[in-house]
Amino acid sequence: MPDGQPGERSAGIAALAELLPGRVATGEAVRAHHANTLTAVHPCLPDAVAWPESAEEIATIVRLAAAYAMPIIAFGAGTSLEGHVNAPFGGVAVDFSRMNRIVAVRPDDMDCTVEAGVTQHQLSSELRSTGLFFPVDPGAEHATLGGMAATRASGTTTVRYGSMRDNVVSLTAVLASGDMIRTARRARKSSTGYDLTRLLVGSEGTLGLIVDLTVRLYGVPASILAAVAAFPTIDGACRAATAAIQSSLGLARIELLDAAQIRCVNARERLGLDEAPTLFLEFHGSVAACREDFATFEALAAGEGGIGIKAAADEPGRRHLWKARHDAFWAVKTSWPGKQVIVTDVAVPLSHLAAAVTETAEDIERSQLTAPIVGHVGDGNFHCIVVVDPNDRGERTRIDAFLDRLAERALRFDGTISGEHGIGEGKARFLRDEHGRGVDAMRAIKRALDPQNILNPGKIFASSDRG
Repeated sequence: MPDGQPGERSAGIAALAELLPGRVATGEAVRAHHANTLTAVHPCLPDAVAWPESAEEIATIVRLAAAYAMPIIAFGAGTSLEGHVNAPFGGVAVDFSRMNRIVAVRPDDMDCTVEAGVTQHQLSSELRSTGLFFPVDPGAEHATLGGMAATRASGTTTVRYGSMRDNVVSLTAVLASGDMIRTARRARKSSTGYDLTRLLVGSEGTLGLIVDLTVRLYGVPASILAAVAAFPTIDGACRAATAAIQSSLGLARIELLDAAQIRCVNARERLGLDEAPTLFLEFHGSVAACREDFATFEALAAGEGGIGIKAAADEPGRRHLWKARHDAFWAVKTSWPGKQVIVTDVAVPLSHLAAAVTETAEDIERSQLTAPIVGHVGDGNFHCIVVVDPNDRGERTRIDAFLDRLAERALRFDGTISGEHGIGEGKARFLRDEHGRGVDAMRAIKRALDPQNILNPGKIFASSDRG
């Protein structure tokens, strides 16, 4: 952990308040808002919160933090799920909400440059009149682009358009030294030097603070067709999803909700869906291609016992069909008021998807847990939204054992312990199980770029692995 003493840190916060008059807060309510709030990862409050307004101010903040051995935690919108924004060693949360300028939109190049605090919703609104869109959809429209890059986010459209890893062209970041670097130019490809862009995308604020980024844009498809289909078993739903991907259909989204999750959204939204494992799909392409692809999927689904297969091409109809998927998290939260949730994810190769999801569903039932399953099954990624009674220690013990088995299961199928949530604090104990000696190389990079360990300390590495 950073070795600054309490008195030294107080002096550092005072110096920061002088640097940013009126833009540093130490009140408990403000600090609590800048800790983990969405899941059952225990919140750890920073000592202060700062609101910079320029890249130069961020560089100055980092240099000041280095001088006082004070931790720095980048804060976008707080939508991360593994405790990335917690401050286990205190320090300063750097809130990017005032770094929210769209610097340039370049239709001819199909890219744009934005400051790190721009939200996914803000960018979508800006692009609405251009005929272009940014495809990465993590399911939280107020997530910031900087946070999405830092956690290597993906979401419902990854199956067609890729994740943040695939869609960030370049970025500007402030390193622990206070130096500012630009990781690449805007060319669509380059074979020069190390790929610093990919190093920082997914680094969770441990190697640098992202201050702006250039991302790829795509043309709005001529036609969008949404569809839904229910299945008698979760195994059948997964097999239908795998077959649809293997058939090279023009799928932009293919999502799974299990029966427990459908019950939650029915109770919240009164959608009247069949309470069975259900696939939600979206096809992009020409009108004729979307119709043809839907017909192919309809046949595939019927082969797995699919029922209630419906489609909608108009926007209101598509929104209605997709409402269950978009409201999944909050439907679980409101179904068990007073309880907490742990949202966890893993990903496996498509050939193992049905087995992994089926084993997980059986494990949930055997463990007597409440944990609806939601999946971005087009790329083998699925989530469990585990309901937690904070007063039931026995249940928490069962949950921890289940999470251990879920991670082991994903690795047994040659998958990953997290397809899109990242590591943060919540999954640090599993990292070496997946990467082995590769963790030592990660630690070496962390030590080289952040020798004082002031950038988001306590994240990614378990206590025995921290740089």
